[in-house]
Amino acid sequence: MQLTISGQKIDVTPPLRDYVTEKMGRIHRHFDNVTMTKVVLQVEKERHLAEATINAKGAKLHANAEADNMYAAIDSLASKLDGQVRRHKEKSQDHHRNGGALKSQTLK
Repeated sequence: MQLTISGQKIDVTPPLRDYVTEKMGRIHRHFDNVTMTKVVLQVEKERHLAEATINAKGAKLHANAEADNMYAAIDSLASKLDGQVRRHKEKSQDHHRNGGALKSQTLK
């Protein structure tokens, strides 16, 4: 897994980088097939924006978040991405229990 953190009009300090790494680590625990994650942090006047793109096997997930401070924006971003990853993982799993269509099963 490769994690890229960049900032626009903001310096990405080591505590901020550690916080993003911790939050993205929670997402990677749910879904092992993540190959690359890009996180961009921005500040526009009093708006703090965070956006991320996750490249995984079979999916490209993207989310944006906005808040009054950067840590709240990162929390919101992680929550949105976590939901998307869980939905994608649920969709990609095979839910067939019986092993095929009804016409190929024998009746008892």
